[in-house]
Amino acid sequence: MKVIHVDTARGWRGGQNQVLLTAQGMARRGHEVVVAARVGAPLAERANARGLDTRAVPFGGDLAPAGALALRRLVREFRPDVVHVHDPHAVGAALLLPRARTVLVASRRVDFAMRGPLSRWKYRRCRRVIAVSQAVARVLARDGMPADAVRVVYEGVPDRAAAAGSDVLGSLGIPAGAPVVGNVAALTGHKDHATLLGAAAAVRARVPEARFVIVGHGELEEALRAKARALGLADSVVFAGFRADLDVLIPAFDVFCLSSHMEGLGTSLLDAMCYGRAVVATAAGGIPEAVEDGVTGRVVPPRDPQALASALVEVLLDPPRREAMGAAGRRRFLERFTAERMVDETLAVYAEVA
Repeated sequence: MKVIHVDTARGWRGGQNQVLLTAQGMARRGHEVVVAARVGAPLAERANARGLDTRAVPFGGDLAPAGALALRRLVREFRPDVVHVHDPHAVGAALLLPRARTVLVASRRVDFAMRGPLSRWKYRRCRRVIAVSQAVARVLARDGMPADAVRVVYEGVPDRAAAAGSDVLGSLGIPAGAPVVGNVAALTGHKDHATLLGAAAAVRARVPEARFVIVGHGELEEALRAKARALGLADSVVFAGFRADLDVLIPAFDVFCLSSHMEGLGTSLLDAMCYGRAVVATAAGGIPEAVEDGVTGRVVPPRDPQALASALVEVLLDPPRREAMGAAGRRRFLERFTAERMVDETLAVYAEVA
């Protein structure tokens, strides 16, 4: 099969990693794959470094003609069986493709409603829309997407062995032996780090030696740093910024925490489960489909710092239960959330329409 994967993002987040993993997996299976990414974007650089046929395209917003015309030329040249558009602007860039001769498949990774009739119309032009969780599929249904056009394919991450991370924690100023709660997420509103910081203050009152490591960057970083200082958490919370060593850092956490109030699924949760980390997270979007409350971790209501703090304290103070939750999360990951399974199920969606 010949497939073009299209992603217009400027930066690098979980969605772009999913595009790369999907393209790599399909190429390994012998399919002809092209990755069309924004000029200068990290996805273009990383896809090219991994030996994928990569095209840098001048993508802009939905109605930016340069990107749409370049994508049309690429489709005419490559003649793909499927064009897989991975973000809303990529769906918009595909509007100039000849509908009768182009099989469009879209991914939807967010659990908020589509913004206006144009957004709903452009997704309805796709033969299939892949929702990354049942929660996202329910939002699509409320937005009027026909049920027979929607398929749920859970996101996935590669299975890999954990590396020792005590040294990297030390380099961040974490005292040896301190219990560590880790978070990996962009510092944006829907990830709701404000709730995590409120919970951290309550946790510190009961577990004074606990430390919190927040990995990621975003527009709210300065405001969150100020909030941490105001809560007296300067010595308890480390803002680690963007890290390229998550395969070392995440296994070093005692508990992984995600405090989002909106979340399609949350691939950082899947990384934590891969490494056998107990998870404490909110019941936002698709998170409860990944984290089984009381089995692989704890799930609490969104925007409730006290509930989040209570669950964190519960898990931190019970090491045997924490280890059992991590082991159960590892099993759940292998059953449902591997990258290999994701690639196979995505190809099955293509086979329905191509």
